[in-house]
Order: sequence, then C-alpha cells, then structure tokens
Amino acid sequence: MMNGKRWIALVIAAGLLFLSAIVSAISAVATTNFENLFEAADQPFEERVIEEGNHQGKIAVIHLNGVIQSTYDGQSFLQSAGYNHQRFMEKLDSAAEDANVDGIILQVNTPGGGVVESDEIHDKVVEIQESYNKPVYVSMGNMAASGGYYIAAPAEKIYAHNQTITGSLGVIMQSINIAELFDQFGIESEVIKSGEHKDIMSQTREMTEDERDLLQEMVDESYEQFVDVIEEGRDMEREEVLALADGRIYSGQQALREGLVDELGHFDDVVEDMRDNIGKGDIQVVEYGDSLGIPGLFASGLQEIFGTHSQTAVVNEWLHQADTPRLMYLYKE
Repeated sequence: MMNGKRWIALVIAAGLLFLSAIVSAISAVATTNFENLFEAADQPFEERVIEEGNHQGKIAVIHLNGVIQSTYDGQSFLQSAGYNHQRFMEKLDSAAEDANVDGIILQVNTPGGGVVESDEIHDKVVEIQESYNKPVYVSMGNMAASGGYYIAAPAEKIYAHNQTITGSLGVIMQSINIAELFDQFGIESEVIKSGEHKDIMSQTREMTEDERDLLQEMVDESYEQFVDVIEEGRDMEREEVLALADGRIYSGQQALREGLVDELGHFDDVVEDMRDNIGKGDIQVVEYGDSLGIPGLFASGLQEIFGTHSQTAVVNEWLHQADTPRLMYLYKE
C-alpha cells in the first residue's frame, strides 16, 4: 500500500496535469478572435483556401471521414467531433448552390456505414451532376469500402491510391447473442411483446429460422440496390458487378483492373484532372472544413495533454459503434 507521502505526491501530480490542461485551453481561447468564432458557430463549415487561383471559379473539396451514420452526439472536451451526416449534406448543398463552384472533389476515407445515409449521399451526388451540371470526383484515401464505394459509384471520376482498401461491396446486419452467458449466470430476460417477431435479433435468445429468413430477405433487397448503383454508376454489366460484389475487399490497383475506379493517383492529380476538365485554367481550390467552435478550442488544448487516443476517446468510439442492429453498407474488419 502507498504511504501518505506517495498519495500526496500523486494528488499533486494529477493537479499539475489538470492545471496544465486548463492553461493550454485558456491559451487557445485567449488567442482566438471571438467575434469570428461566434459568427462561425452558426455556419455549417469554414471555407479555407488550399490553392490560390485566377479568380475564374473554384473547386470545392469536401472531406468524408469516419463511419457514415447519423448518430452524431456532438464533440466533448476530450474528443473532437467525428462524422456529422447533417453537416456533410449541408456542405454538398452549399457547393451545389454556389455559382462560383465549378466542380466538387470528395475526399473519402471511410469503411462505409448506414444504408440510408449512404443512399442519401449517393442521390445528392447524382443530383449535383444532373441538376447543377457540376462534375463530382472522388479521391479515395486509406479506405473507401462498402458504403464508401456506394457513394463514389455515381461520380464522374474515381481516383484511388495503390494501397487504398475499397470494395466490400455488400450488406451486413449483425448482433451479439449472449443467451448462453445469461444461462451461465442464471440471468433471465423477461419480454412482453405484441407479436412473434417484435424482439427479432434479441441478444438474449436464439434466432429462429423464420426470423433469419425475414432478415436475409431485407439484406438481399439492400444488396440488389447496391448492385443497381454500381451497374448504373460505373456502366457495367450486371453479371460483372455480381462477380465482384461478393463482399471481398480490393486494393486500389485491383479495383483499377476490375473497372471499379478510373485512375490511380494522389489528391494533386485529382485537382489537376478536374481543372483540365473544367477548362478555366488554374482556378482556386477551397476546402469545406468544420468550424472549430468553443468545444473544439478546449478539445485542442486538452488533447495536447491527454493525446488524441485517450482511453476516453476509445470508449466513446466503441459506444458509438454499439448501436441497435441495422442494415449497413459497412466493411467489418
């Protein structure tokens, strides 16, 4: 056991650590233009110039990072915000409606996500190209799998890196069965339900064959829609798509060989290609970045002390994934 002096030293060390975090946070706040900060709080994003141009137009770069889902709970003081579906859709709308934007590049780094959210983004990409007559290019990062590919399929051009992980073309729905564990500890789950299948995919009992068939039918319907999207977006024969869409993943090089992407290259290659396509010379390139806001200021200060991969951040990420079972265009490692 620790003696009194060690306890005192431990408390002092913890106090100094906390004080240091507060000082860093206060320093970040002190150097902030609050007038601009509060004005930005009402905006869904900040437009930042990546490359200056000739003032003949601009290319908007929009980032998609993380699991595509609408279960966004805001950011805490120890963790910056992740994917925000509503904000992402607002960015797409803004780029579509901005007369100065000639084209859009989506930088995608995601394992996929919900079928509904992925479909909303897909439809918006189609709308931007057909209704606003603006090209949408996709630049794949480390991963653009499942739902990440679903949203990329209708784009005018898809770029990947050699080692990008893409593919995983298909649908998944899963849960955890802990019925045997309950039995081991003598725990019983009491359920009162209005119909036979009201507690379908319950974690506390075995699934029946009828229930498995019902769920498989739902998965198959979503899978057929995924195949439709690739067939139409990539102008491929259905049999070609079915041969590729068995859930396997592909590297960027493999995806190029199979016709799932158009080019291999880096972000600069995508920008150069889009500029050539637009034909206005070296037009400006901007990115739509999330507004930092006051929580982000404190988060940046505290993360200098605790790090971005703190236990709190890991637990929060795990809790976000422990969602109610649902249909997902998602690559599960």
